[in-house]
Amino acid sequence: MEPGEKDQTGLEKGTGSVSTGAEANAGVMPVRAGFGFAVEPLARWMAEHVAGFEGPLEVLQFKGGQSNPTFMLRAKSGDYVLRRKPGGQLAKGAHAIDREARVLSALDKVGFPVARVYGLCLDESVIGSIFFVMEMVEGRIFWDASFSEIPAPERAAYFMEMNRVLAQLHGIDPDAVGLGDYGRSGNYFERQIGRWTKSYLADTDAGRDAIMDRLIEWLPTAIPDGDESTIVHGDFRCDNLIFHPTEPRVLAVLDWELSTLGHPLADFAYHALMYRMPPQIVAGLDGMDPATLSLPTEAEYIAAYCANTGRTGIPNYDFYIAFNFFRMAAIFHGIKGRVARGQASSAHAADRLGAYPRLLELAQEAMDACT
Repeated sequence: MEPGEKDQTGLEKGTGSVSTGAEANAGVMPVRAGFGFAVEPLARWMAEHVAGFEGPLEVLQFKGGQSNPTFMLRAKSGDYVLRRKPGGQLAKGAHAIDREARVLSALDKVGFPVARVYGLCLDESVIGSIFFVMEMVEGRIFWDASFSEIPAPERAAYFMEMNRVLAQLHGIDPDAVGLGDYGRSGNYFERQIGRWTKSYLADTDAGRDAIMDRLIEWLPTAIPDGDESTIVHGDFRCDNLIFHPTEPRVLAVLDWELSTLGHPLADFAYHALMYRMPPQIVAGLDGMDPATLSLPTEAEYIAAYCANTGRTGIPNYDFYIAFNFFRMAAIFHGIKGRVARGQASSAHAADRLGAYPRLLELAQEAMDACT
């Protein structure tokens, strides 16, 4: 099974400035209208299925545009986190809460930094949809890829910790942790290029673009030799990590909705897009000098990943970068089509389309570096 593409509400809304992104996404608030559910049935379920739970129970909602609504549960026995499938009509395979609980539980057993799952509920009658309850991990989330909140001499250690954790994930044998059937194995790039090409060509309301057309023609011919398949996160960024309150140590990796079995170099290159990504799209360093910020350069970061995974290098690295910018451009192309049809989920979606040409430029630069 391949994961369904999570909704792109976050990309439609954008991140804005670093301070605005943190303010909009950090912390909790009262449950928003339309997201509430009866607390008593949940409390009864937790009393039966979550070891050590003791009420009474209070429910708050985390801020931000999570594809799967996420809530803080406050109880006498401590704080918990609940993730549930959203209501309404959903795309096939999207918002697979049970799938997310499965990968978290499997990785927790081998010491990978994730929140511990206390229970999965497939009975929709409890709160109106399936859900799982997991550990509340206290720490820091950084919305700014430059880690500007951290003193300059300490920033490199945070980067190297991200690098180490992603390499650790890619080193886990899926079969050994019960995830051998977590996704289709092999031919990852062929399948992904085909998927996003089909999406692009089908959305006639968004029009065509010469760079996208060239990418669609070139990418299938440029796939590097050698096929690998590991557990991949799919959205590994600094703002999907919880760091220790005072140390450069990842306590939990969040948001596993796009995880599957895939090519580890696609996953790493997506993460490393931060070096070329405009910060107004997602956390990125485009236009900044890493050395001035006391951060490792892109070349140093690649070398660290190779050292952490036992590689001698990453030939054709710019292919993986071009592929990931193509994938992101295809997502923005879909946003463009929804705006044209009046179906965009965010009022800011039209403003976000200003990033589409830059994504295409970045994809073209990486493609040209390969040819």
